[in-house]
Amino acid sequence: MVWILVVIAIILVLIIALYNHLIRLNIRCKNAWSQIDNQLKRRADLIPNLVEVTKGYASYESKVLTDVVNARNKATTISEMAKNSEEVSDKLNKLLALSESYPDLKANEVFKNLQIELTGTEDKIAFARQFYNDTVQHYNTAIAVFPNNIMAKIMKYGEKEYFKVNDNEKEVVRVEL
Repeated sequence: MVWILVVIAIILVLIIALYNHLIRLNIRCKNAWSQIDNQLKRRADLIPNLVEVTKGYASYESKVLTDVVNARNKATTISEMAKNSEEVSDKLNKLLALSESYPDLKANEVFKNLQIELTGTEDKIAFARQFYNDTVQHYNTAIAVFPNNIMAKIMKYGEKEYFKVNDNEKEVVRVEL
C-alpha cells in the first residue's frame, strides 16, 4: 500500500513539474514577443520625429516620408508584423539615404541624434527577434518531446510561429556615395 502511494506521489510530482515547465516556457515566449513589440513601438515613436526633421530639408521628397509613416501603421499577426517590420526598415533606409542628397540635413544635430537612436533601435529589434526565435524554438521543442507532448496536448499548447523575414530583407543593401 505504501509503495502505491509513493508511486502516485512521484507521478503527481512529475505531472506538476511538466505542467510548470510548459507554463514557464509559454510565459517566456510571451515576454520575448513583448520585447519585440516594445522595440517596434520605440521605432514607431522615433519615426515621426525623423520625418518632421527631414521634411524641412526635403519637402519635395514627400512620397518617401509618407511611405515611412504609412508602413509603420500596419500589422496584427506575427507574420504581418515581420513583413511590416522589414517594410519599415526598407523605407527607413530610403529616408536615411535622402540625407546624402541634403548636406544641411546630414549636418543637422537633431537628425544625427535621431539617426543614431534609430540605428540603436534597429539593433535592439534584431536582438529581440533573435531572442524571441530562440525562445520559440525552445518552447516548440519542449512541446514536441515525450512526455511534454502529452501535457502540451492536454493544455492545448501548439507550436508558436517564428518571427521570419522574407528574402528582400536578406539582400545586401548597397550604399552609393
